[in-house]
Amino acid sequence: MILRLLVMMCAAFALPACAQTGQAEADNAMKISPVIYLVRHAEKQTGSDPALTEAGAARAGRLAAQLADARLQAVYATDTARAQETARPAADDHGLEITSYDARDLAGFAQALKQAGQTALVVGHSNTTPQLAELLGGEPGPEMDESDYDRLYAVSLTDGQTRMFVAGGDDRP
Repeated sequence: MILRLLVMMCAAFALPACAQTGQAEADNAMKISPVIYLVRHAEKQTGSDPALTEAGAARAGRLAAQLADARLQAVYATDTARAQETARPAADDHGLEITSYDARDLAGFAQALKQAGQTALVVGHSNTTPQLAELLGGEPGPEMDESDYDRLYAVSLTDGQTRMFVAGGDDRP
């Protein structure tokens, strides 16, 4: 009888502690780590500031669909027509404006992204996107050439873990 009472008293003190621990774990699970999605602009036409091709516009639309559940808080693109057009569908789907950034100051931009701590899409270029991934603490992957339009980086701001997807493909991040 005394042993049974002792077990019941221990359980009475332990259960609230377990409940609090469980709640803390649930609260942490609900927090979403900020992720920066990086992509090169989609397929472009020719010229000094080319717009997207029909295939590029279709890829930009599929990219927006891929990121539909990403809870984007910001969308960034360089001032070029091709980058702005690639970013537009995702920005529109999330009710966001596109903020232009200067690709000549990637280190400063990376620092600003880290400080903002937001889940964001960044549309850049073949010579800036892998470098920005690295500046954010992620893996740059192989160099991009002029024919690479399908690499989508997802860089976690929490631990720098990088995942790559096919941009504008059928797989969702």
